[in-house]
This record gives sequence, structure tokens and C-alpha cells, in this order.
Amino acid sequence: MPTPPPRAGYTLPVFACAAAIAALHHLYDSIAPSQVTLDLINPPQSVEIPIEQVSKLGPRQALAITRSDPGDNLDLTRHTPIWALVEWASPEQTESIVLLGGEGVGINRNQGDQAAIYSYAQQLLYINLEQHLQPGDRIQVTLILPEGRALAKRTSNEAFGVVEGLSLLGTSGISQPLSAPQQLDQFRLELQQKAIDQKHLVFCVGENGLDIARTLGIPPEVQIKTANWLGPLLVEAGFQGVSSVLLLGYHGKLLKLAGGIFQTHHHLADARLEILTAYAANLGLPSPQIQSLFASPTAEAALQFLMNFDHQTQNRWVDTVYGAITQRIDVRSQTYIHTHCDRTVQVGSALFNRNRQLFAVSAFGTHLLQRFVSNPQIDLNL
Repeated sequence: MPTPPPRAGYTLPVFACAAAIAALHHLYDSIAPSQVTLDLINPPQSVEIPIEQVSKLGPRQALAITRSDPGDNLDLTRHTPIWALVEWASPEQTESIVLLGGEGVGINRNQGDQAAIYSYAQQLLYINLEQHLQPGDRIQVTLILPEGRALAKRTSNEAFGVVEGLSLLGTSGISQPLSAPQQLDQFRLELQQKAIDQKHLVFCVGENGLDIARTLGIPPEVQIKTANWLGPLLVEAGFQGVSSVLLLGYHGKLLKLAGGIFQTHHHLADARLEILTAYAANLGLPSPQIQSLFASPTAEAALQFLMNFDHQTQNRWVDTVYGAITQRIDVRSQTYIHTHCDRTVQVGSALFNRNRQLFAVSAFGTHLLQRFVSNPQIDLNL
């Protein structure tokens, strides 16, 4: 019998929104709904989300609880509780809805210590809650992830400046099972379909890569969202007659390719610091700095160390080391494709840092960016 496709679930913002809707209903009529209906916005469809508990905490506050269900995905937030505390606003509040991040919702150091509640989550909550809010009423919504602080320690959130909790991140309400092996077949199918009309593609590594591609103005028809199966998807691009691929991803992920690691999940292989240190040593970085680089706790910390060293010494080690790494990523990727399918595909690479800024782009990666980027305000002269 054929293997059933992996079951999709919903992203954290959906459960946060459902809890907020349930709490608002309870404020109005004291009914404790067992489920609520909400509009995902993206995709444009209505879904029903179970509510685990709901209760008033006083005449002006109600709390509702849902639990995350990401589908057949190796997601560490599976079954984690999501709380929404909804309360009538103070007289000073002028907005109809104010969103706050409570315990377990991360703080974004790159955005003035704002709660890490990103645009899709905000849009989802505002639009759905407005539909249930009676004219003239104003509320304050505090989202709480009781297990968020502990779970965040097992993520790369800090690499992107988010501390003390999880992000309410995503561009869609659907949680695709990106970590399930069956998902590779769906990625391949998307690539096959886009390769019919597009011979130059952009592999967007993860949700951050996809978000940056949108910011750059890269056309959606050339974007391929990938998880950790970069090797198989590069080979598939060769089989489909793709001419070139731009790898757009976080440097701590893509630099693994410079070491020949093409399945990049950290559970399988994590030699980021070893690879970075080897390239720096080969290029002549002094021994004391090599030792400090190797001792860095994360790839982002290692990059910051090199940046600080450059600032102190007026050198350009970041450009030199990452220039060699991006060039090697291109070469090893092209060789990997040719070895596994005897096809030639030109590959370029573009790496961004925790601030979501491109800082290292290979020569061919720059050529591809110039082909794809439509935003005239984007400076590609790194």
C-alpha cells in the first residue's frame, strides 16, 4: 500500500489566535467553547481549533488555553500549551486591540526589545478578533507560552536576536511537516513544477530565507522553500534541467556545505565551528584568534568575534574567510550535483546573519541576485 502523505497541522499563531477568540467569547457571555472557528488568512480558509480550557479571572479578564498541533512534523512545540489572557482595556487605551507578549514569548533584541510576535501572527489576531469585538469595545491581549522559555533553549532563536522565549513566526497558518521524510517528495514535486517554466531558481533555506527573499523582491515563482535536504534537492534541480540555483540561507546553516555536509539537520551533522575555523586557519588567521574562534559557543558568536577583530585591527577577515566559504559552497554544490546525476548546474550562495542582513555573497551569487532582485533600494555591493 502507498505511504499516506504526512499530515499538516497549524502554526503557533493559529493556536494563539484561537485561544484569544475563546477568551473574548467568555468575557462576553461566560460560555466556555470547546472549539472556535477562525480564518487562517493565508491560506484563505476557515478552520476549527479545539479549546482545552477557558475561565474568567475576574469581571474584566478571561484566560483560554489551546495546545499546539503541528501535524506530522518533528516540531518541539508539539502539545505545548498556548494561553491567551484577554481583558477589557484601560480608559487610556485608544486602539481597539493591543497585543502583548507574556511569559515564554521571546523578546527581539534587533527590534527594540519588542515581543517576537511577527506580522502574520499580528494580522491573524487583529482580523479575527475584530470580527468578534462589538463596536466601541477595546481589549488587551497577552499571549503566554508557559514552556516557551525552556523550549527556546533548544532552538536557534538567539542566533536571530530573539531571547527569553519562542517566536510567533510564520507566513502561513498551515504547519507543513518539513522534518518528516515524506516531505522531501513534496519539495521535489514543487521543484519539478516550477522547473517547467523557470530554469533559474532560488533555494530559500527555512522560513527566514523565504522571508528575506520576499524582502529582496525575488519573484515567488522562482522561490523554492527548503528544509535540510539541500543535497537531494540540488540533485533534483540537475535532473530537471535547471540552469542555476541561488542558495539563500543563514550562514550557520549554509557553511556546512563548504565542509561537504548536504543534509544539514544538526542532529545528523554539526561541524560549523570546525569548518569555519579550518577555513580561517588556512587563510592565515593568527593562532590566538583561531583558538578563540574555535571556542565560540555558536556560529553567530564566531562571526561576531571576527567582526570585532576586524574592527580592532582594521582588517577584513570576515570578507576573506566568508568569501572563501561562499566560493567553496558553490564549487562543492556543483560537484555534488554532477557526481550524483551527471548534470551541470551553476550554483551561487548568499549568506545572511542574525540581523537578517546579507553579508557574504559569492561572485556567482551576486550575479544571480542581480538577475532576481527587483527592489531598487537593495544594495548588492557587499
